[in-house]
Amino acid sequence: MKALAVIDKYYPRNDELRQLLLEHSWRVATMALRCAAAHPELLIDRALVVRGSLLHDIGIFATRAPSIHCHGTEHYLMHGFIGARLLRTLGMEAEARICERHTGAGLTREVITERGLDIEPRDYLPETIEEKIVCYADKFYSKSRPDQTFTYDQIYETILRYGAEGAARFAEWHKMFHYKKRII
Repeated sequence: MKALAVIDKYYPRNDELRQLLLEHSWRVATMALRCAAAHPELLIDRALVVRGSLLHDIGIFATRAPSIHCHGTEHYLMHGFIGARLLRTLGMEAEARICERHTGAGLTREVITERGLDIEPRDYLPETIEEKIVCYADKFYSKSRPDQTFTYDQIYETILRYGAEGAARFAEWHKMFHYKKRII
């Protein structure tokens, strides 16, 4: 199934949440593709990166985040897992893995247990290059501030507040995916 058809299935046209989702997701896809273009040696599946970028937040409609038009009942941290469940019913396993592994710099068993999230307590960390690049690109854009692009330092400091392990993963991805502005 094509990514936009999946979005059509769960987000009505002319809906504020749909517009926010699409704007954010296209920004993530654009940055991820720029990173991939700068690093052909990584052999990144660009089609998967686009699908994963467009669908990584597909589950936000079911969460509670009124400031970004999400009027569901689930904790916002659950959006990746909700999206993964939806995508698995459509046979989109690779995209589902991107969904469930993109929150923060990945969620650990400890965070899941501490927050009392209703999912199997295990590590959900990006493993494939496509999972990592979508997670990395996603950190530069926020749905609550759609016109802002965050800097590496801002993102690093934010992730560091939740633990040194996540910040170290993000720093590693930055070294791997960073590109110079002139190649854009």
